[in-house]
Amino acid sequence: MTRHAASSVCAAGFVAAALFIAHGEARAVQDCEINGVAVNPANGATTAGKSGLVRCRDRDTRELMREQQIQSGTFQGIVRDYDKGKLSKEYSVNAAGNMQGPAREFAPSGKVVREANYDDGHEIGLVRSFYPSGPLRRVTYFADAAGERAFAEFTERGQLSALRCGDKPVLAPTTDDAKLCGFGGGPSRVALFDGKGILRSRLSYLAGKRMRSEDFYDNGKPAAQDELAGNQRIERRFSSEGVKRREVVSLLTERGAIRMLDQEFSERGTLVRDQRWSAAGDPITDESFYLNGRPRSKAVYGMDGGSRRIEITEYYDNGQRAAVGRYVATDRFRQTPIGTHQRFDEKGALIAESVYDENGRITRERAWDANGKLERDEQVFEDGSRKEFTSQ
Repeated sequence: MTRHAASSVCAAGFVAAALFIAHGEARAVQDCEINGVAVNPANGATTAGKSGLVRCRDRDTRELMREQQIQSGTFQGIVRDYDKGKLSKEYSVNAAGNMQGPAREFAPSGKVVREANYDDGHEIGLVRSFYPSGPLRRVTYFADAAGERAFAEFTERGQLSALRCGDKPVLAPTTDDAKLCGFGGGPSRVALFDGKGILRSRLSYLAGKRMRSEDFYDNGKPAAQDELAGNQRIERRFSSEGVKRREVVSLLTERGAIRMLDQEFSERGTLVRDQRWSAAGDPITDESFYLNGRPRSKAVYGMDGGSRRIEITEYYDNGQRAAVGRYVATDRFRQTPIGTHQRFDEKGALIAESVYDENGRITRERAWDANGKLERDEQVFEDGSRKEFTSQ
């Protein structure tokens, strides 16, 4: 039974139960009576002014299907639903038709599979559900109509499988969340398991706040880690072989989390990209690497007046510079080249040079041969035409 669908179950529930046809499917015909007198819950004239317990049975099998208390013609008080003659639900409704007070659901064996308390249709306090075999399945705490505040889930073996802590212990006596959620003065250590008894997560809480979590693959290798260290949050992701593939460090502020470091790693665990930001969230550097560990590219960010300037250096896999140039970040996705841009051969010798003005327009190009001899020096005009450069 969902949280809000449990309300308005008085006469309307009886009407639905007494219908012969619903959504194109035939339902069992019910005969209802109160104190031995036949009534039709869908017809208020037959129940007007009556008090007692209305009982409805299947006309063919005579199995009891529903019982509901009526007071002076108003369905109010205890309600019992039956499935094949066995009690399946028991609860009470108030004069408005909303669930009020204790409520229970039962398995065909008669074991309780759910216990809750309601206040005018809203779950309140501890709500417990059980496996049909008997063990506790889930315990949830509802403080008010706003929703659940804390919960714990268990496997049929009795092992903890999920946990959400509140700002104070609220799950006792069913579950010792004071210990699980670290309200005893030090951080807790919590292990979560799946239905097969395999370890899935390790958690640590302090005063209800999750400080660290670690998830595992089926083979027991770590899949993800998430931890708080002072005012920083550190997130790590791993391959199924246990190799770290990514690490993100964020600064936690009153306005939210600001990413400060984002690293990516290859399948072998070597660093392939390293991005860094300032505490204000502005980019500082963006580096990439070859699988041999040498640099592939490096972008260095800075401010010049009101513009963000970027200097980008590219490398060959032998470590020599391949190119260098400066850019202005005109928006988030566009970079305009400015100043002198140079390209080098694998031995580090200069082989080409391009000069851009502040609008990103190329104005001069030069090229050198393998021996360092100048081969070309051209002035470039707005229409793309060129001529040999001569000093003014």
